[in-house]
Amino acid sequence: MLRLISIIAVALAFAVSPAAAQGASGGQLNVVATFSILADFARNVGGDRVSVTTLVGQNSDTHVYTPTPADAKKIADAKLVIVNSLGLEGWLPRLVKSSGSKAVTVVATKGITARKIEDGHSHDPSDADPHAWQSVPNAKIYVANIRDALIAADPAGVEAYKANAVAYLAKLDALDRDIREAVAKIPSERRSVISTHDAFGYFAAAYGIKFIAPQGVSTESEPSARDIAAIISQIKKQKIPAVFLENVSDPRLMRRIAAETGANIGGTLYSDSLTDEKGPAPTYIDMVRHNIKALTSALSS
Repeated sequence: MLRLISIIAVALAFAVSPAAAQGASGGQLNVVATFSILADFARNVGGDRVSVTTLVGQNSDTHVYTPTPADAKKIADAKLVIVNSLGLEGWLPRLVKSSGSKAVTVVATKGITARKIEDGHSHDPSDADPHAWQSVPNAKIYVANIRDALIAADPAGVEAYKANAVAYLAKLDALDRDIREAVAKIPSERRSVISTHDAFGYFAAAYGIKFIAPQGVSTESEPSARDIAAIISQIKKQKIPAVFLENVSDPRLMRRIAAETGANIGGTLYSDSLTDEKGPAPTYIDMVRHNIKALTSALSS
């Protein structure tokens, strides 16, 4: 009798093991996002129904990322892979192929009208600008695409995904209003900055702050003293009130720019990646609020 009970117990254990395993993982949908901003969107919409893994982590550059064998394993295990597309993740197709993954690919930028890159420094002018998330109205399209993909992959969670998306979209609406109110307080003639970033074209188009590349200076290496002289001349000629040159590490050069032009020297603008929890931009909303605060501070004073 005891042996029969034991056999039944073992049989039941095997019968329920898949459900038990699912319960141990919370039954979550396994989602991979190519970089931290997409992961933040997915977590806000997915809530506790999803487990989100990021390929390119915080404080890292998606443009030049080199995938690892561990990334192939992440892709292979995923149900959904959320991508930006628009040429951002050039390394991804080979990674997906090598992983043998059957995951559904979600193009988060679907429905967004791509801009062309205009900086002329490190890109072909015909290239699409992949940084569409820098416009909050575009970010709302990202969120809607991710919501729809999660619902398709996990129909049982439809109400949760819809409710989470509504709540997060309301936060994005508030963020968009706050940006527009902040920019409106900046005199129109002061809404331009020189920046070594080539990532703010969508932000500029949405909110009316002009980002001007330093003329004749590479944005990929630190400017020389001669380059700084050219930047100073450009600032004076175009009467630019603020400068964000994050590839300049020598504070003496920055002080020279400020002293000779009167332009305000901005701090750090975050474009392609979130920071860790201790940084100023651990979420998308934190990132955008940090950037608009830095910009308005430099342009308003």
